[in-house]
Amino acid sequence: MANLRDVRLRMRAIEQTLQVTKAMNLISTAKLRKGRRMHEDTEPYFKRIQKSMFDIISCAGNMQSAFFRKNDPSKPSRTAIIVITSDKGLAGGYNANIFRHVNELCTRVQNPVLVLIGAIGYRYYVHSPHVILENFSFRSQMPTLEHAGEITDYIISQFLWGMFNEIHIVYTHMFSAIKLQPTERQIMPLHTEKIQQELSEFGGEKRVELKFEFMPSAEAVFDALVPLYTKGLIYGSMVEAYASEQSARMAAMDEASKSAEDMLASLRISYNRVRQAGITQEMSEIVGGSAALADR
Repeated sequence: MANLRDVRLRMRAIEQTLQVTKAMNLISTAKLRKGRRMHEDTEPYFKRIQKSMFDIISCAGNMQSAFFRKNDPSKPSRTAIIVITSDKGLAGGYNANIFRHVNELCTRVQNPVLVLIGAIGYRYYVHSPHVILENFSFRSQMPTLEHAGEITDYIISQFLWGMFNEIHIVYTHMFSAIKLQPTERQIMPLHTEKIQQELSEFGGEKRVELKFEFMPSAEAVFDALVPLYTKGLIYGSMVEAYASEQSARMAAMDEASKSAEDMLASLRISYNRVRQAGITQEMSEIVGGSAALADR
């Protein structure tokens, strides 16, 4: 009976865990659909800004802007790395892959400092030798333009002030539901060739040098567009990372549910065997008692 009670308790605990994993799978599915829909709705707006930036650069030629600032070899260089992780765990290797990619990037750049987005990233890097410049945590909320704007205002102000010379962002790009890959992009300083390449890769078209007239000047319009472009890039990366996180959690919860079901099936077999053994023993005792009484 003691064995039956232990097996029954284990089965009940696994059944409760299975209910949780299935519920988290359904929640992640709904969040994934919402995140991808928001990303698709806002992407054309920021793509238009990116095209306008390239048009201005093409028309103005050698434009003088702080956002094209080059490193001075005589001064120490510093690189800011924006790291997008999750605020919650139970997402398989989602965060571990980001950490591995960031650690490798830190070995390639000069004097890296980290700007963290997500509680899991802060818990990991607070115990590392890397310098944490700022930490943003939005408590697992759906990324919004306000969140991206807050981060953009901070990094642009620090870049213009000279706190760092380069800005990189590391996030998880979702190629498909089963292929999630950590991706790194350089935000600052701007490069005309990279903007054109991104337009060709993601926009499906190659921009040509068109002639426009800008008021009050090309530099003023360009400097006003750069924060919008940066906010769009950060927002797109945050939404992409959010969708990737939900996809990774769906896969992790699906695997956990399958493991729980396998354990339940094994425990049911054990439970039935123990129960059958108990019934057989009781029947043997009854038959034995009846035989003993008959002998008397």
